[in-house]
Amino acid sequence: MTLQECYAMFGGDYEGVVSRLRSEKTVKKFALKFLNDKSYELLCSSLEAGAYEEAFRASHTLKGLCQNLGFSRLLESSTRLTEALRYGWSAEAAGLVDEVADDYRQVARAVQQLEE
Repeated sequence: MTLQECYAMFGGDYEGVVSRLRSEKTVKKFALKFLNDKSYELLCSSLEAGAYEEAFRASHTLKGLCQNLGFSRLLESSTRLTEALRYGWSAEAAGLVDEVADDYRQVARAVQQLEE
C-alpha cells in the first residue's frame, strides 16, 4: 500500500501533510509513530475512570497530533470531543465518544497496513 492509498482509506489530507512536512518519507515516518502514541488509550482510560480533565487533555493531544499528520476525519471528531469535554462530561461528549473510537480504529488499521 502506498502512503497516498493509506490516507485515502481514512479520509486524510495527503496533499496537505506532504506539502507541510515536505516529503512522503517524513510523513510516513511520523504516521507510523502514530501507532505508538498513547493519547487515545489515555482518553479511553480517563473516560472510564471519570477523569474528565485528563480526558480533555488526552483528546486535545490527539487532536493536535491529527492536525499535524493530516488525519482529517479523526481531527474533526476529536476536535468536537475536545470542545465537548472542555467543561466536563456532557451528553454531547457521550455522543461523540463512539465516533472518535470509530475514526481512530479506521486510521490505526490503515497505518498498520502501511507498516506491513
